[in-house]
Amino acid sequence: LNPQATLVIVGAPKGNRLMGPLSHIVKVRLAAVRGSQKAVFFIAKFNKADMLALRDLLEAGKVTPVIDRSYELSEIADAFRYLGEGHAQGKIVITV
Repeated sequence: LNPQATLVIVGAPKGNRLMGPLSHIVKVRLAAVRGSQKAVFFIAKFNKADMLALRDLLEAGKVTPVIDRSYELSEIADAFRYLGEGHAQGKIVITV
């Protein structure tokens, strides 16, 4: 990253049962403090208006979802195994 960049983090590891992802968040924030970069976390809050706007963007072709792999529901164990490997480059779709 550029030394003056802002790192936007979407999501975090599950963490433990007591603290959740808090330890990960603290580590990232401390690493950012030691450097010159800023780290912020993005947490989505879904609402109807935003979902309708997203639908309009999708229908207009202005947003394209990135799908890494698709699995049938009967293959869900394989899908979770692949997700757990940490190599997904897009969404993993489960077809019901």
